[in-house]
Amino acid sequence: MAKDSDPRECSIADALQIIGERWSLLIIRELVYGVRRFDGIARNTGGPRDILTARLRKLETAGIVRRELYNERPARYEYHLTDAGRELSDVLAVLMRWGDRHLNPEDPPVRWIHTCGEVLEPEVVCACCGRPAREGGTPTGRGARV
Repeated sequence: MAKDSDPRECSIADALQIIGERWSLLIIRELVYGVRRFDGIARNTGGPRDILTARLRKLETAGIVRRELYNERPARYEYHLTDAGRELSDVLAVLMRWGDRHLNPEDPPVRWIHTCGEVLEPEVVCACCGRPAREGGTPTGRGARV
């Protein structure tokens, strides 16, 4: 790559600065599943405690997670997703669908049941026409150079 070229501007790259690391996404997964306390997050992710602590702080600073004190002596906190954090459950659902299809096609380890009672099959569609997002489109804006 030439030294004078600039990386493509993109909200994907911006989002990955905050959530684009394994432990961050696994923390969000646990919060989506309803695990609120650090010990449960550490147990279920298998992550190193120091790294999980750093990722939780980063997610809190970014407005994805908020802490709530549940014990004063010693100070202990529960973690909750903000509205921005809850939106990431859609990302996790689509990522899980991809993993189920391409990594665990015979026996997916977890299935999400939708409120309708059926296994959730997430699909990203255009809000305007209803067609799947992967059917294409043309990027526009500052980072749209080809």
